[in-house]
Amino acid sequence: MASASRSVASSEIRPWRRGQGCVIVRVRLTPKSSKTMVDGVGETADGPAVLARVAAVPEDGAANAALEQLIARWLDVPRRSVQLVQGGKSRVKAIAIAGDEIAIETLLAAKVAALGGMG
Repeated sequence: MASASRSVASSEIRPWRRGQGCVIVRVRLTPKSSKTMVDGVGETADGPAVLARVAAVPEDGAANAALEQLIARWLDVPRRSVQLVQGGKSRVKAIAIAGDEIAIETLLAAKVAALGGMG
């Protein structure tokens, strides 16, 4: 992964942005992994992304469903508030997390910081 010299607090490198009634998180998904976990934050061609791994295979939406469940568990939010909105057949995806944007951004900032920020 490329290292970043800026802090995660800088808005230009956050792997999320505000949407209408939600926060949209860019995620780079690795399916068929030995573990299901959020693995850090790294750079993609589209910008910074949360790096996630799921054991599910990328068939019939199984990996995408597993990703939605993983993000809901990671952020401790209801599963129904997490939805794939872009990248259904791509490794880089956009996940919308519905709710209070400020509270979600605060939670994301804390979770990303706990992962060590940008990798």
